[in-house]
Amino acid sequence: MRAAGIFLAFLLATRPVLTGELPPPFEIAHRGASGYLPEHTREAMVMAHGLGAAYIEQDVVLSADEVPVVLHDIHLDAVSDVATRFPGRAREDGKHYALDFTLAELKQLEMRERFQPATGERVFPKRYSGSGPVFRIVTLEESLSIIAGLNAATGREVGVYPEIKRPTWHRSQGKDLSAIVLALLKRFGYEDKDDPCFLQCFEYDEVRRLRESLHYRGRLIQLLGGDGIGEGNTDNARLRSPDGLRELARWADGIGPPIAQVVKGDGLGSRRITSLAADARAAGLAVHPYTARADDLPKWARDYEELLGALREAGVAAYFTDFPGWSR
Repeated sequence: MRAAGIFLAFLLATRPVLTGELPPPFEIAHRGASGYLPEHTREAMVMAHGLGAAYIEQDVVLSADEVPVVLHDIHLDAVSDVATRFPGRAREDGKHYALDFTLAELKQLEMRERFQPATGERVFPKRYSGSGPVFRIVTLEESLSIIAGLNAATGREVGVYPEIKRPTWHRSQGKDLSAIVLALLKRFGYEDKDDPCFLQCFEYDEVRRLRESLHYRGRLIQLLGGDGIGEGNTDNARLRSPDGLRELARWADGIGPPIAQVVKGDGLGSRRITSLAADARAAGLAVHPYTARADDLPKWARDYEELLGALREAGVAAYFTDFPGWSR
């Protein structure tokens, strides 16, 4: 029943607004409950489910033996002990890439709160600092299995929200990440637009490829970056224009822009709602901005509740958050 409710909210949010009334946005747990536990770990995912997230995100990259694993970056240095556990395995740029390690090797890594590899300083100093349990990398299959099991145990229908990470780069390495992910999603029953799954990517050409060449029938989200040319030569500024949004609607079901493109601050503590969310809805696209963080607020937001209130005012269909359940 929850899946049907979420899908109805999605349909309502993408219709042109006639009455001014929109359903409240639902929460997407960004890398799991990453505000509380190390990102993308099993524990963060389980906690996000328990805190009531509607969807749980999985960023996906490949191992050397072509197993899709849940990891935000194609390299490992900022979230694990890879540099000390596997010395001498970095590429010429000094980084350790997931694609250079087998799954068995990746499973040996200890996953940690995100830190700056050059200094060891934590990116979010107030987040999890425990030193007891060892956190491990999770495969996409494990993630989907755990969510299915939790759904069955609780009677809830929490959806999944995978991101195809750097598909063009993976193909340059001889690996078709998108095809591998789609096969696994199909095995778990995520195929059509009425299934509780959104598939996202920053690369516009890959979003088209997923729809046209790989024949994915589920819901696709085009992620948007800054003003310049982004991943896969994606022209973010053009895609945010009304004409770009109408073009995008031929392939995608929604957009995932930074919050700052939906709610603009003036640097003096005030803010305004941009036209992006309304323009996207007019083109038939949902808007799922990223990322709401209670410990890293925009300068215009006095607290987390004000941030969420501005997103509701903008009429977004959903939002990514590191802190699912915060406002309940």
